[in-house]
Amino acid sequence: MKTKLIYVGKTGKSFLTEGEKEYTKRVKRYTPFETIELPDVKNAKKRTEEEIKSIEAEAILKKIKPSDYVVLLDEKGSEFTSIQFASYIQKQFNSGSQGLVFVIGGPYGFSNEVYQRANDQLALSKLTFSHQMVRMFFIEQLYRGLTILKNEPYHHQ
Repeated sequence: MKTKLIYVGKTGKSFLTEGEKEYTKRVKRYTPFETIELPDVKNAKKRTEEEIKSIEAEAILKKIKPSDYVVLLDEKGSEFTSIQFASYIQKQFNSGSQGLVFVIGGPYGFSNEVYQRANDQLALSKLTFSHQMVRMFFIEQLYRGLTILKNEPYHHQ
């Protein structure tokens, strides 16, 4: 199963982009994995939050296939331990879906259209992180989950 991470906006901090690159390289050892960066909305300062979310939604939904299982990284989503997340990934891999797509929205979150298309929502923490930081944290957790599934010595109980 191909796994994708779709996210809105660039990461401006080199320490975060280096972390993303490192963990992306590691994830690709286990599963086909692609990241898709969508551009920030142009003229955002002149737009309302709803307009921004709507423009982002259009771009996000264009990157999702009808057969994809879509998981939003959202503060209202389910929370897992790393071991529970590994089991969640395995369940999705076993489901027969063609693609597993995780989505990180922009600073204002998701529009109703994206929530309606999603199959699930996942929260990384009760804490709030910048959407740029969430990218690296998520890719690391995906790597951690894959190493747990392979019984490799990355995660410690």
